[in-house]
Amino acid sequence: MIPAHDLLVFAGASLLLVLTPGPNMLYLISRSICQGRGAGVVSLAGVVLGFFVHMLAASLGLTALFMAVPLAFELLKWAGAAYLLWMAWQALRPAGASPFAQTVELPAESPRKLFAMGLFTSILNPKVAIFYLSIFPQFVSAEHGSVFWQSVTLGMVQISTSFSVNLLITLFAARIALWFKDNPHWLRVQKWVMGAVLGGLAVRLAMEQRR
Repeated sequence: MIPAHDLLVFAGASLLLVLTPGPNMLYLISRSICQGRGAGVVSLAGVVLGFFVHMLAASLGLTALFMAVPLAFELLKWAGAAYLLWMAWQALRPAGASPFAQTVELPAESPRKLFAMGLFTSILNPKVAIFYLSIFPQFVSAEHGSVFWQSVTLGMVQISTSFSVNLLITLFAARIALWFKDNPHWLRVQKWVMGAVLGGLAVRLAMEQRR
């Protein structure tokens, strides 16, 4: 069983993942603002199914392989740390902008197409793929039991966190965008807090030892 402390750290990393602007967030915000909350929720259902695809891909062998091969673990560890630093830079860079200010105009689509677009946006999202491939092995240890069920547990934590946050963003996208427009100083606060925490996670990951 994964220690509670590790689960909390992983949950924090998952929260940062969903709060960091990316294809999923931009698509859900744009869809919700352009076509309404209902369309946003249907799109979110597709995005969540995409998370399950990533989770199963990691759980059904990839994580076990990385834990068994020291070189693979080291490569993924440094790749993960570099990716977290890149996300920290994306949050802090002067030209960075909030996804609430980057919404794109989208035409109205049927529920089936909304679900499919959300699914493929999630499956093809490199941010989620890299998170699962490089961060998962840092929280899995053969000493804590089945690697498969540890991976499933971590995946459910990430999925639950992402679903909860994305649902709130989808339901209140228009209001949040308006609030940030009226309070631009909070965007700067968000950038610095997120950048600092992501940088700290990158350092922690770089110092992680194979278990």
